[in-house]
Amino acid sequence: AARPTAPELDALLGLLTRPRHGPRTVAVGHSRDAVCRAAAHAFAAAWEEAGGAVVATVDWPESAASWLRPAGRLTAGAPDAWVFAATVTGVAQLARRLRHSTDWDPRRSHAFAALADPRLPALAGPPTVDGLSGATADGGTWRLRGHALITLPPV
Repeated sequence: AARPTAPELDALLGLLTRPRHGPRTVAVGHSRDAVCRAAAHAFAAAWEEAGGAVVATVDWPESAASWLRPAGRLTAGAPDAWVFAATVTGVAQLARRLRHSTDWDPRRSHAFAALADPRLPALAGPPTVDGLSGATADGGTWRLRGHALITLPPV
């Protein structure tokens, strides 16, 4: 995974602040590698600087015996939205647990460019991540719709 770019971080913040009454609170989840951790912390700092609140920061290993603990920690604070800085394999497994065991909604979830990958719906199951969106490295955006990955260029 590549380090997030400034346009990518700006686009991700834009996805969360575009709606008229956008989210105020977010939970941030990330893989444990250095790149994902740095991206998560960069987002959290930018979000708080913009006046938002981070109610939880949760990390996870790429393979876990159970995904229930990180899923529970991500949803415990009833955030308005979720942000992921992670790898495809970890999020696919976590998303299945989130979807089946919590009130998590992929349509209120956003991610960095690393998750703009057509393997994600295939690994997680298309309905599990339907509506998940994110930013591309060049400042564009992406959204998962069923099996499809739809990307839009920067505005």
